[in-house]
Amino acid sequence: MAIEVGKAVAFESRRSYMHTIQVQTGSRVEFKDVTASVEKLVAESGVSSGMCHIFTPHTSAAVLVQENDDPSLQKDLTEFLGGLAPRDKDYYHNDGNCDAHLKAALIGCSQTLMVEHGRLLLGRWQGVFFCEFDGPRPRDLHVKIVAD
Repeated sequence: MAIEVGKAVAFESRRSYMHTIQVQTGSRVEFKDVTASVEKLVAESGVSSGMCHIFTPHTSAAVLVQENDDPSLQKDLTEFLGGLAPRDKDYYHNDGNCDAHLKAALIGCSQTLMVEHGRLLLGRWQGVFFCEFDGPRPRDLHVKIVAD
């Protein structure tokens, strides 16, 4: 379940920085805390004030900002989403992972966070999670940091 950080690509203006984090998930449903990896990219970018856009290009995965202190919340989220979109339901899109698409659609494929003083502006208990709903598999998480 390693997270590898790709090389930064600095654009000509030096006001935006694009990165790709490779996330390897280990189970079908998983909430992987990527906060430290994203914070590291923000720090390395040198951007003091701006925005951090986080996006996954996968239709059965999502990006969530949520409490990262108590892992039992991830179990509750898994059960809650499983109740909304059960895996064994007879869906029209019946390729075996329609539930994953629906869960990803509910949470969303991106988040935008503020950067202040060279750090993500997160609440005390907040973290950034890569949400896997059709794993295990390797996934991409794109991070773009833009200076004000």
